[in-house]
Amino acid sequence: MCGCLECCIKCLGGIPYPSLIATILLYAGVALFCGCGHEALSGTVTILQNYFEVVRGPVDSLDVFTMIDIIKYVIYGIASAFFVYGILLMVEGFFTSGAIKDLYGDFKITTCGRCVSAWFIMLTYIFMLAWLGVTAFTSLPVFMYFNIWTICQNTTILEGATLCLDPRQYGIVPIGEGKTVCAGSEKFYKMCESNELDMTFHLFICALAGAGAAVIAMIHYLMVLSANWAYVKDACRMQKYEDIKSKEEQELHDIHSTRSKERLNAYT
Repeated sequence: MCGCLECCIKCLGGIPYPSLIATILLYAGVALFCGCGHEALSGTVTILQNYFEVVRGPVDSLDVFTMIDIIKYVIYGIASAFFVYGILLMVEGFFTSGAIKDLYGDFKITTCGRCVSAWFIMLTYIFMLAWLGVTAFTSLPVFMYFNIWTICQNTTILEGATLCLDPRQYGIVPIGEGKTVCAGSEKFYKMCESNELDMTFHLFICALAGAGAAVIAMIHYLMVLSANWAYVKDACRMQKYEDIKSKEEQELHDIHSTRSKERLNAYT
């Protein structure tokens, strides 16, 4: 029983908890961004088709629906790439922790290991900047839907006010195509009272929160990787010092043994 308990404690002690927390936060943020972002884009397509009567263009044309499809494929790639990247960072955390804890054992910290740690720091910094851009980009539809939601709320307060929604203001449709929906029309009230508008708005907010969580996870990873890099660097110096010290002690032992043999031979 004691042996099993000691084994469990040893296994729990070898887990890099900072990397584990950052990985969980990264997976939660990416899952929230990708899942909510995908559904919010699908809701946007429904709103444009049902209430603004925006039709899909030819296959070879680059319209709003084609852009939404491209963004969906990008979301698929982001989900897959960061699932793998989180695993790689966890593995790096395990190896770095093992290198530090087993410094005086048989495990040796190699130059390749230090280069891998430095590469992860650089790559994580680039991904952090990328997620900052994604967060800024995701805030645009949140701002757009907030404006739409505000207009819908104002029409219920200000009766008789002429408020219109024009997708041309956001670059969704070309300037020459008029797809305006104004207050007082049946489509306007149906859109404001529909679940699609409310759900899409909140899904974009959740996607923005997920992108922000991914940024925090990247910053957390940077702190962990930088700390591991410093520990590994100090461990390498300590390892070199121990090797030199061991070599000098061996040389002194050899010199002492040689002198002892010489004295013994002189007496005989």
